Amino acid sequence: MSDSQKLVIFTDGGARGNPGPAGIGVVVVANGQTIDSIGECVGEKTNNEAEYLAFLRSLEWLVQYRVDHLVVGIEWRLDSLLVVQQLNKRWKIKEPRLRVFSESAWKILLGLPCPYQVNHIPREKNGDADALVNQALDAQAS
Repeated sequence: MSDSQKLVIFTDGGARGNPGPAGIGVVVVANGQTIDSIGECVGEKTNNEAEYLAFLRSLEWLVQYRVDHLVVGIEWRLDSLLVVQQLNKRWKIKEPRLRVFSESAWKILLGLPCPYQVNHIPREKNGDADALVNQALDAQAS
């Protein structure tokens, strides 16, 4: 196990068209340094579905990362107010597909052995994750 770490995880998702070709971006920061990033296409989705899929992909990454690393705190930063409010159980989830995504996320979050927060940030503070979304979609389109 490595030294204990607090992680900041930025996630973003987007679709070109709504629904349309969609991509996700995840950027993981520890001690002010980016330690990993993910940009992937996720098929035909809505913007909100892509935002949730980015968050879920960050959870998959975290589960694997925790095998070899001691994580003592996590802050997620998303520019999707809808996803943040729904994951924090402040807003109702009316869309059945989003409900499935949120329930999957809550199940993993419940098992985390450290404190975490899911916070909303302005879009302009999420540029790295947004760039990964666009790079994935541009690569798929060409």
